[in-house]
Amino acid sequence: MELTEKTIKEELIYKGRVFNVYNNTVTLPDGREAPREFIEHNGGVCVLPVLDNGDVILVKQFRYGIRNTLIEIPAGKLEKGENHKECGLRELKEEIGATPKEFIYLGECLPTTAYLSERIHMYLAKGLSFSEQHLDEDEFLEILRIPFEELLAKIVSGEIKDAKTQVAVMKARMRNLV
Repeated sequence: MELTEKTIKEELIYKGRVFNVYNNTVTLPDGREAPREFIEHNGGVCVLPVLDNGDVILVKQFRYGIRNTLIEIPAGKLEKGENHKECGLRELKEEIGATPKEFIYLGECLPTTAYLSERIHMYLAKGLSFSEQHLDEDEFLEILRIPFEELLAKIVSGEIKDAKTQVAVMKARMRNLV
């Protein structure tokens, strides 16, 4: 059975700095038409920074979308056409002031596929050396350090709710990289 929906009308209803919003019309596999609201996002990168002793560096920051403070791994958005590895290295340096000797690609995470195009590329960073962080002018965060096993327990208990953090940690564990 063919499951693909074909876009027949695309209407940009909001153009923003971070994302664009569309109100589209599609043809369903059975030939009927249906509306689709869609958010176009350039994607992002997240990095799981692991110290030589197995501790993980996390950031605590306010996330406006849920109006709450979260604990998560360093992350940032991709600029249009930007290489995700370069973005990940930049975000790691900006947010926690770290440069890795090893930078291992863990794959992609698709956070909300029903209406969002965002792809988050995940990396594991090891062999870290530290210098000054360089936060964006509108970025405020607190750096935390936690043992990897404790981080796993906080994910399982529901204390760490951030999806990209959960997926990156679980992928690193399942690949025996940490």
